[in-house]
Amino acid sequence: MTRADLDKKPEDVAAMFDRTAEKYDLLNSLMTGGQDRAWRRAVARAIGARPGERVLDLAAGTGTSSAAIAAAGAEVVACDFSLGMLQVGTRRLDDSRGVTFVAGDALRLPFADSSFDAVTISFGLRNVADVDVALKEMLRVARPGGRLLVCEVSHPPNKLLAAGHALHLKRGLPLLAKASSNPDSYNYLAESTLRWPDQAGLSALLRDAGWSRVQWRDLTFGVVALHRAWKPEL
Repeated sequence: MTRADLDKKPEDVAAMFDRTAEKYDLLNSLMTGGQDRAWRRAVARAIGARPGERVLDLAAGTGTSSAAIAAAGAEVVACDFSLGMLQVGTRRLDDSRGVTFVAGDALRLPFADSSFDAVTISFGLRNVADVDVALKEMLRVARPGGRLLVCEVSHPPNKLLAAGHALHLKRGLPLLAKASSNPDSYNYLAESTLRWPDQAGLSALLRDAGWSRVQWRDLTFGVVALHRAWKPEL
């Protein structure tokens, strides 16, 4: 890709993340001013994993979010379609951390029905080629009554903040892209964020996919939002 490809072809997106795997966590911290650590803590608290539970962390990358969830005593499966990210994660986290790395496609998850007490995905849902199919796959692998937590970029409800955020995405990130060794990743981040639905829009997608009791709360003034939902009981 010479620029961000919003057709989101899986092989292209995976290759883009493979190229950034070694520096991915560092770049995240730099781009977010360290807010990524606070967002990971918020995800871990919101998922509320308990000892003995099985949690699927989808689009887990190098497993930084998985490790935070596993710290509560849960068994966490970190699943990603970027082999480069998984290789970095397995090198950094040993088995004693309670995290198992598995290669998998969000559109065809390699897990049986009702396999997990909870499913979570952070900053990965907008990268899949078909969001509706991915949400239904997450529903399939969650047990009845199981919970979903989506942490994703969003849109500040304050109009002034929204305008400033959009300006940063349109002007600030392209400047970083020019100075980086992998400009496609920055362009992709900016364009995919601008095209992503707002909080109410994502809530509608969750309900349409079959999830119930959908709710959300904003982080960092709505630049990021946490969406929670539950799989209906049988």
